[in-house]
Amino acid sequence: MKAIDTAIADVKIIEPAVFADDRGFFFESFSKAKFEAAVGKSVDFVQDNHSRSGRGVLRGLHYQLPPNAQAKLVRVVVGEVYDVAVDIRQSSPTFGQWVGVLLSADNKRQLWIPEGFAHGFLTLSDHVEFLYKTTNYYAPESDRGIRWDDSRIGIDWNLTGQPTLSPKDQRQPLLADAETFA
Repeated sequence: MKAIDTAIADVKIIEPAVFADDRGFFFESFSKAKFEAAVGKSVDFVQDNHSRSGRGVLRGLHYQLPPNAQAKLVRVVVGEVYDVAVDIRQSSPTFGQWVGVLLSADNKRQLWIPEGFAHGFLTLSDHVEFLYKTTNYYAPESDRGIRWDDSRIGIDWNLTGQPTLSPKDQRQPLLADAETFA
């Protein structure tokens, strides 16, 4: 397993060692000891989530506030997405900045998104199956979001048309109006 730094130090690309031959492939998708060494802290995952989406679906930007904040380790097992993490920690020098990473079943990369980040992704293939490991349970009372197209953040989704959004994501506030982390 290799941890690759992104433009925001706390967000990491996790790249597994893949062993492939004419039969297929094998890789260790998670090892607590190796993962914690890669991110430099103890992490306890308590919930796994699995979503399926079609081409052009945009999910996000989502997060949970304390005391139910979640860190996430995400990956794609079918298809391809453009995955984004936005720093929403007001005390951070990278507040309001974002990083985007291509995650796919082919590249087998994962993205570590710590607490204090909003997360979203745009599906790039006809079918996507997306897995999330989270460090806290879903808590509707702490569930929050930010508009995917907030010009202050300026995410380049590289869209050619309008994405498919949930009604909830259509109503999310701008970063300036959102509840964020201190």
